[in-house]
Amino acid sequence: MFLKSKDLLGLREVSAEEIMYILDTAKTMKHILTTSNKKAPHLQGKTVVTLFYENSTRTRLSFELASKYLCANAANIAASTSSVNKGESLIDTGRTIDSMGCDVIVLRHPMSGAPHLLARNVKASVINAGDGMNEHPTQALLDMFTIIEKKGTLKGLKVAIIGDIYHSRVARSNIWGMTKLGAEVMVAGPSTLLPPGMENMGVKVYSTIQEALIDADVVIGLRIQKERQQAGLFPTLREYSRFFGLDDRRMKLAKEDAIVLHPGPVNRGVELTSNVIDGDRSCINEQVTNGVAVRMALLYLLTRRSNVENLN
Repeated sequence: MFLKSKDLLGLREVSAEEIMYILDTAKTMKHILTTSNKKAPHLQGKTVVTLFYENSTRTRLSFELASKYLCANAANIAASTSSVNKGESLIDTGRTIDSMGCDVIVLRHPMSGAPHLLARNVKASVINAGDGMNEHPTQALLDMFTIIEKKGTLKGLKVAIIGDIYHSRVARSNIWGMTKLGAEVMVAGPSTLLPPGMENMGVKVYSTIQEALIDADVVIGLRIQKERQQAGLFPTLREYSRFFGLDDRRMKLAKEDAIVLHPGPVNRGVELTSNVIDGDRSCINEQVTNGVAVRMALLYLLTRRSNVENLN
């Protein structure tokens, strides 16, 4: 089996079979990741460039480490220190990278649809590392990988996604991916942070956290994205925490064996209390580890696909 597209731009366009193919490949990559050597020659001779127009710790570093663990040549471009500051367009930047023999471009951009635009104008594979409020497919893939690792399946599970749904590209990718794998997804947040028409994505929408948490198997807290918000969406962070923060008391509404995820970084005491973050139910650090494995799998599968195309 091969991925249908040369790019990973979002999970809306990816089939359930392709998602499971990526996650199954990630299992093998995690074995490499957990050895003392942490090296495999799968990407030897390939070049991966991370092109980030927004700040990142986990996504950027995990892609760079994934490249190096598979023996690829890895390079990073931060928009703040590149020719973007001189007025160069995204397309021209992409074509420049393409002309240097790059095989994969990993793009994070504040504008929704930027990876799609880049993919149409370069030969290299493009991976969406987060585009505006649209999608963050690799975060959703690592979330699904973590859940399946803990629960064995997503089918039939109740997944509660709590917080800033409106601005969350993570929520959108998780909804597309998890519903395709048979999960029942519920979302909850302040009414000002719930986009209209969410029901059309196949989820249940609640205005209180308590309703969404009842009998949940998985609880995903979302970061309050202050950098994308306009003033007045909720009174204060303290007020948000009071009504929508995840604490031990509220987690009792979920199933006893429910697990807690968060894409990071976490605003401690706002979205989640420290007890929840550091508690036995938390899988936040495991998400980080699994993120490297999932990104190793993607880099391998996309370059493997290009190898076959070149032979043809």
